[in-house]
Amino acid sequence: MAQSRRVGCLYADSCTDEQRAAYDWCSDAFDGAERRSLAEVTPSDYDVLWWHRDERFDERVLPEERAAALTEYVRDGGTLLLTLSAVAAVEPLGIDAMGPDATGWEEISEPTGHLWKALYADHPIQADYDTLRVHTRGPGVTVPYARYESVLPESGDVFASTVRGERDAVSQLTVVSWEPGNGRVLGIGSSVAFAQPTHDVCQMNRETLVANSLAYLAGDERHPLTGRPADAAALGRWRERLAEDPNRPIYHVTPPANWLNDPNGLIHWNGRYHLFYQYNPAGPFHGTIHWGHAVSDDLVHWEDRPVALSPSPDGPDRDGCWSGCAVDDDGVATILYTGGRDKRQLPCIATAADDDLTSWDKDPENPIIEELPTDPEVLRTEDWEGEFRDHCVWREDGTWYQLIGAGMEGGGGAALLYESADLRDWEYRGPILAGDRDTAGTVWECPELLDFGDRQLLHVSNYEDVVYFLGTYEDGEFDADRRDKLDHGDFYAPQSMWTADGRVLTWGWIPEARDLSAQWDAGWSGALSLPRELSLADDGGLCQRPAPELTELRGYATSRDAVRLGPGDTERLGVDSRSFELRATVRLEDAEAVEVRVLESPDGDERTPIRYTSESEIAVDRTRSSEDPQATVDTQTMRVTPYDAPLSLRVFVDGSVVEVFANERHCLTSRVYPTREDATGVSLAAEGGRATIASLDVWELQSAWER
Repeated sequence: MAQSRRVGCLYADSCTDEQRAAYDWCSDAFDGAERRSLAEVTPSDYDVLWWHRDERFDERVLPEERAAALTEYVRDGGTLLLTLSAVAAVEPLGIDAMGPDATGWEEISEPTGHLWKALYADHPIQADYDTLRVHTRGPGVTVPYARYESVLPESGDVFASTVRGERDAVSQLTVVSWEPGNGRVLGIGSSVAFAQPTHDVCQMNRETLVANSLAYLAGDERHPLTGRPADAAALGRWRERLAEDPNRPIYHVTPPANWLNDPNGLIHWNGRYHLFYQYNPAGPFHGTIHWGHAVSDDLVHWEDRPVALSPSPDGPDRDGCWSGCAVDDDGVATILYTGGRDKRQLPCIATAADDDLTSWDKDPENPIIEELPTDPEVLRTEDWEGEFRDHCVWREDGTWYQLIGAGMEGGGGAALLYESADLRDWEYRGPILAGDRDTAGTVWECPELLDFGDRQLLHVSNYEDVVYFLGTYEDGEFDADRRDKLDHGDFYAPQSMWTADGRVLTWGWIPEARDLSAQWDAGWSGALSLPRELSLADDGGLCQRPAPELTELRGYATSRDAVRLGPGDTERLGVDSRSFELRATVRLEDAEAVEVRVLESPDGDERTPIRYTSESEIAVDRTRSSEDPQATVDTQTMRVTPYDAPLSLRVFVDGSVVEVFANERHCLTSRVYPTREDATGVSLAAEGGRATIASLDVWELQSAWER
């Protein structure tokens, strides 16, 4: 039965075969559907306008007068559906400053359609589907498209990416919603062609999608945009929607939804701790990076803030605002970050526009360094004219210094030094340290230099590990005498903050250890580590401890004075949780190994053993952590040297995160994804002899976020 909606079906000069097919279908689906040329249509005569266009978009088909009329109609409360290449009209219509960057025709070789974001599973235009992956076009045809791929709409909200067969093409963004003024605009840039026949299921899905879209736009129901919420309350509603996910951490910093990677711009400002991070509002995948923002009064409880930094359509950071740091420039909060555009990535600067650091004014002279150094020659790759990014900035004797990470032609990474009097005019000084390909990675990302007085620490991230060097830094050169990994597991791109009482706290990115489809279905990806206090031991080695403030999260406690285990013994603790801290002192006696098994089901089929062996090794064994085939199952290990036997062990479990601290020196962070609801137990076991677990304490930990 046809719906009673007045739909104005738009065309430029005359209808193409594709438009006729689409608008004929519309006339059958809606009683009030009529074809109208752009030159003659009176927008207010209709409940919704639909512009379906298969020919390449050309601004000449939308004269200035006609564009102005449509723009006024939408901003006054009108609604507009744009499909296929008509999505490119958002820029000349003033709906978005950034139009789709990928347009043309493509051959469809497998069923293709839309990959819906989990946050929009209940949106009216997607409500009739029982899956996030909806094929709307069968193979064997060539069809037009208009998508966002390397950039994001500046003001629109991404509803869906692309699915091709069984493959998720997450970076091909095809369904976008806008709310300009009082109106609503929906763009569907691919897989809704009508003229060529397709599989019955694809046809039904396509017709359902377009019918739902027109009915939604023609109705009065509002479904607010959520891609860039403007207040903490809206971000909190995201957290509420994702709160039932047992794999989602509750006391680690996570994005409200979508994607998180490197911590950025850590600063204590006006009495509050500000933590920025790499963020993608388009979905839980890496692309078109913005800066997310969280704040805290106590380093324990966190509040979401809206996106702080976004790419500028006409700026050197159009393709992404990548990693950077924050400094106090004589009372002005200032960030230096890497801006990306096309194949160039160069340093940019911005200053805070308010005391809450919620928005930033970018310097009109960006980038502040325009040319790459030639000694050493910076590595060129298929993706970049130079692998040259990420910033560490400090002030010394009135001069600003900056480290930038780089790769070198011929192999190896480098931390490159610059100096400046004003943070804007920089002079290159050369590398303070460089490494060969075999020992420290091809590119050194996210360099950071920390001063502990007589000794300094330099760490770099080399695509796989965070390598740190201890030694002395003087006159632009770093003389390293110790080298190790900051963490031996899922931990990357750390950044540090000096607290008011003189401590160094470091956060790192904890990436996911499950495939991209699983991350998409979850609706979020990535977490930050707990803040770690870094210091030097009496012997000159590096100490890493969980920040003492974290004890404020402790709730119900389970304690044992001592647990003595014989060969093959297993002791179950009275713990039933996926969010807890465990502290224990482990003495092997004559045992070959002791296991602390976390996230364990009653029958032991799912469990994650943390194994400490007589060979001075700690392993997180993930082979039975999950029955999910999308989860990684390899075992992660690290060497430890018990400086004072027995071993001091602290373990933090939070949803899918397991952070292990050993002897306050060694760290191993892991990701695991139990599938069973009852995989919440903790047990102890010994192998090959006797062992003692002394001073055992387990605390339930509370959420760091207000619910």
